[in-house]
Amino acid sequence: QVQLVESGGGSVQAGGSLRLSCAASEDISSDYCMGWFRQDAGKEREVPTFDPEEEREGVAFIDSEERTTYADPVKGRFTISKDNAKNTLFLHMNNLKSEDSAMYYCVARPCHCSGGHCRSTVGWYWGQGTQVTVSS
Repeated sequence: QVQLVESGGGSVQAGGSLRLSCAASEDISSDYCMGWFRQDAGKEREVPTFDPEEEREGVAFIDSEERTTYADPVKGRFTISKDNAKNTLFLHMNNLKSEDSAMYYCVARPCHCSGGHCRSTVGWYWGQGTQVTVSS
Protein backbone atom coordinates (compact mmCIF):
# COMPACT_ATOMS: atom_id res chain seq x y z
CA GLN A 1 0.00 0.00 0.00
CA VAL A 2 1.11 3.55 -0.61
CA GLN A 3 2.91 5.33 2.25
CA LEU A 4 2.20 9.02 2.81
CA VAL A 5 4.33 11.55 4.71
CA GLU A 6 3.04 15.07 5.34
CA SER A 7 5.11 18.17 6.02
CA GLY A 8 4.78 21.93 6.00
CA GLY A 9 2.55 22.51 8.98
CA GLY A 10 3.30 25.21 11.50
CA SER A 11 2.04 28.27 13.31
CA VAL A 12 0.94 31.38 11.46
CA GLN A 13 -1.12 34.46 12.15
CA ALA A 14 -4.56 34.90 10.70
CA GLY A 15 -4.35 36.05 7.10
CA GLY A 16 -1.10 34.19 6.52
CA SER A 17 -0.30 31.30 4.21
CA LEU A 18 1.13 27.80 4.42
CA ARG A 19 1.86 25.07 1.91
CA LEU A 20 1.42 21.49 3.04
CA SER A 21 3.21 18.70 1.20
CA CYS A 22 2.50 14.98 1.08
CA ALA A 23 5.20 12.71 -0.27
CA ALA A 24 3.89 9.40 -1.62
CA SER A 25 5.97 6.23 -1.77
CA GLU A 26 4.87 5.32 -5.29
CA ASP A 27 3.72 6.75 -8.59
CA ILE A 28 0.59 8.87 -8.14
CA SER A 29 0.44 10.25 -11.67
CA SER A 30 -2.60 8.17 -12.56
CA ASP A 31 -5.12 5.78 -11.03
CA TYR A 32 -5.00 7.51 -7.64
CA CYS A 33 -7.48 9.77 -5.93
CA MET A 34 -5.92 11.93 -3.24
CA GLY A 35 -6.91 14.59 -0.80
CA TRP A 36 -6.69 16.25 2.57
CA PHE A 37 -8.76 15.80 5.70
CA ARG A 38 -8.42 17.77 8.92
CA GLN A 39 -9.35 17.23 12.53
CA ASP A 40 -9.56 19.81 15.25
CA ALA A 41 -9.03 18.12 18.59
CA GLY A 42 -11.38 20.63 20.17
CA LYS A 43 -14.24 19.45 17.98
CA GLU A 44 -14.11 15.73 18.58
CA ARG A 45 -17.39 13.87 18.64
CA GLU A 46 -18.86 13.17 22.06
CA VAL A 47 -19.31 9.57 20.95
CA PRO A 48 -16.35 8.62 18.76
CA THR A 49 -17.05 6.47 15.74
CA PHE A 50 -13.44 5.25 15.45
CA ASP A 51 -13.79 5.74 11.71
CA PRO A 52 -11.25 8.39 10.68
CA GLU A 53 -13.27 9.36 7.62
CA GLU A 54 -16.24 10.16 9.84
CA GLU A 55 -14.20 11.80 12.59
CA ARG A 56 -12.38 14.16 10.27
CA GLU A 57 -13.47 16.88 7.86
CA GLY A 58 -12.75 16.48 4.17
CA VAL A 59 -10.99 19.63 2.93
CA ALA A 60 -9.90 19.17 -0.68
CA PHE A 61 -9.65 16.32 -3.17
CA ILE A 62 -8.11 15.64 -6.54
CA ASP A 63 -9.11 12.63 -8.60
CA SER A 64 -7.21 10.58 -11.16
CA GLU A 65 -8.39 12.95 -13.90
CA GLU A 66 -7.10 15.85 -11.76
CA ARG A 67 -10.55 17.24 -11.11
CA THR A 68 -10.61 19.09 -7.80
CA THR A 69 -13.28 19.58 -5.16
CA TYR A 70 -13.23 21.70 -2.02
CA ALA A 71 -15.19 21.96 1.18
CA ASP A 72 -17.23 25.16 1.35
CA PRO A 73 -15.23 26.70 4.24
CA VAL A 74 -12.00 26.67 2.20
CA LYS A 75 -13.23 27.48 -1.30
CA GLY A 76 -11.33 30.40 -2.77
CA ARG A 77 -8.59 30.15 -0.13
CA PHE A 78 -7.11 26.65 -0.51
CA THR A 79 -5.74 25.00 -3.65
CA ILE A 80 -4.89 21.33 -4.04
CA SER A 81 -2.32 20.29 -6.62
CA LYS A 82 0.06 17.47 -7.52
CA ASP A 83 3.60 17.23 -8.80
CA ASN A 84 3.51 13.84 -10.48
CA ALA A 85 7.24 13.85 -11.23
CA LYS A 86 7.93 14.06 -7.49
CA ASN A 87 4.99 11.92 -6.34
CA THR A 88 3.93 14.80 -4.13
CA LEU A 89 0.56 16.28 -3.25
CA PHE A 90 0.24 19.88 -2.07
CA LEU A 91 -2.29 21.99 -0.27
CA HIS A 92 -1.74 25.72 -0.70
CA MET A 93 -3.56 27.57 2.07
CA ASN A 94 -4.05 31.33 1.86
CA ASN A 95 -5.89 33.83 4.06
CA LEU A 96 -5.82 31.39 6.94
CA LYS A 97 -8.35 31.76 9.73
CA SER A 98 -8.28 30.58 13.32
CA GLU A 99 -10.94 28.00 12.47
CA ASP A 100 -8.49 26.39 10.03
CA SER A 101 -6.38 25.26 13.00
CA ALA A 102 -6.30 21.47 12.96
CA MET A 103 -4.23 18.39 12.27
CA TYR A 104 -4.16 17.94 8.50
CA TYR A 105 -4.02 14.43 7.02
CA CYS A 106 -3.08 13.41 3.50
CA VAL A 107 -5.07 10.55 1.97
CA ALA A 108 -4.79 8.43 -1.14
CA ARG A 109 -6.44 5.41 -2.70
CA PRO A 110 -6.44 3.67 -6.06
CA CYS A 111 -9.46 4.76 -8.06
CA HIS A 112 -10.92 4.74 -11.54
CA CYS A 113 -12.52 7.98 -12.69
CA SER A 114 -14.47 8.78 -15.82
CA GLY A 115 -16.27 12.00 -16.49
CA GLY A 116 -16.00 13.09 -12.89
CA HIS A 117 -17.38 9.87 -11.44
CA CYS A 118 -14.88 7.83 -9.46
CA ARG A 119 -14.93 4.31 -8.10
CA SER A 120 -12.62 2.70 -5.62
CA THR A 121 -12.61 -0.72 -4.05
CA VAL A 122 -10.55 0.25 -0.99
CA GLY A 123 -10.68 2.84 1.74
CA TRP A 124 -8.32 5.74 2.13
CA TYR A 125 -4.70 5.27 3.08
CA TRP A 126 -3.72 7.90 5.66
CA GLY A 127 -0.58 9.82 6.51
CA GLN A 128 0.37 10.65 10.11
CA GLY A 129 -0.72 14.27 9.89
CA THR A 130 0.83 17.70 10.20
CA GLN A 131 -0.38 20.35 12.64
CA VAL A 132 -1.56 23.77 11.49
CA THR A 133 -2.16 26.45 14.11
CA VAL A 134 -3.58 29.84 13.16
CA SER A 135 -3.57 32.59 15.78
CA SER A 136 -5.88 35.54 15.57
